Amino acid sequence: MTTYLIVGNGVAGDAAAEAIRKHDPEGKIIVFSRESRPFYYVPALPSFLAGDKGADQIILHPQSWYEQRRIDLRLATRVTRIAAAEQWVETDQGERFPYDRLLLATGGNSFVPPMKGADSPGVFTLRTLADADRIKQAAAGARTAVLIGGGLLGLEAGNGLRKLGLKVTVVEFFPRLLPRQMDAAGAAILTRQLEDMGFTFHLGAKTQEIAAGPAGLTINLESGEQLKGDLVLISAGVRPDLSLAQALGLEIDKGVKVDDTMKTSRDGIYAAGDLIEHRGRFYGIWPAAKAQGAVAGAVMAGQAAKYEGTLPSNVLKVVGIDLVAAGDIDAEGKLTAIVHLDEAKKTYRKLVIQDNFLVGAILLGDIRGSAEIQAAIQKKRNLSHLRDELAQADFDFGRLR
Repeated sequence: MTTYLIVGNGVAGDAAAEAIRKHDPEGKIIVFSRESRPFYYVPALPSFLAGDKGADQIILHPQSWYEQRRIDLRLATRVTRIAAAEQWVETDQGERFPYDRLLLATGGNSFVPPMKGADSPGVFTLRTLADADRIKQAAAGARTAVLIGGGLLGLEAGNGLRKLGLKVTVVEFFPRLLPRQMDAAGAAILTRQLEDMGFTFHLGAKTQEIAAGPAGLTINLESGEQLKGDLVLISAGVRPDLSLAQALGLEIDKGVKVDDTMKTSRDGIYAAGDLIEHRGRFYGIWPAAKAQGAVAGAVMAGQAAKYEGTLPSNVLKVVGIDLVAAGDIDAEGKLTAIVHLDEAKKTYRKLVIQDNFLVGAILLGDIRGSAEIQAAIQKKRNLSHLRDELAQADFDFGRLR
């Protein structure tokens, strides 16, 4: 009987465990999680923060799911040491577990830019349910919040705080919001919408220091401007958790390097999710981590499977506003783009074309045709015969099939 150990119970680890059990009904599966709760939907943390959803509503697989599949889930347990030559791991509770195949799915940690005062009381990051619990407690006695970072999770978290009654100010280093999902024109429309909802923005701004005082926190910007907040939420992205991988001496660049089967540079050890780099690319998105975990689990269980990459794509609501960003959004304007903008309806559509192929898209406010657009990007459809018609406001995207 094969023994599989999985370090991490996020989307990659969970998908791997499910795939292993599918292909190996008898193998022993142990999953170690530093969390105190089973697998939950991390993108829903802002909804939990706002009070729109309870913790039970964002848990995707309750304890019974693991029991039914004979998966031994060890909650609140950290793996502190891995002996690759002897093939065992050791936990923070001093227990050792032998393995035949090991998956690292440790995910990432919130990135905190180097700035004085980032460790002050009242300064938070949001990555886990425990983080959200702490922020909710602090928000109960607060009136103002300063959000450092204008990315997706940050804006959603900021909206959660706004729903709790706080006045939210956002400081973003880039000159636009959602720099990974939006170009300047689309971000400008989104910014105006959020300002109408009560957000205040400082774009192209950098935080120099967070100073704690009796009247709360003072955020000093490099421009010399000072902002006041009862609490600060830093949302500056995620960095891979590489502590175990480094101790193992695995090959690392942007993340742990893996091949198409999710195998690392050490035999018997695989990696998937937010800590890996595949074909020179670091994804850091939920769909990629899920696909990587599924491939890793299948391969660990003896199946032939390959990970071919994931189309960088987000289909989501930004503070209640529909947004789809897929492929190469060409934020620098180097490629040909077919744009349709409706200021009155606050909608923005950008289709990025390269050599008659659709390579990227932004849909804001009106996501009609998003499935057909993403399929056309993935299948590399030649659109030379439709280029003139794509600019029409009422174009039938069914014709992309």
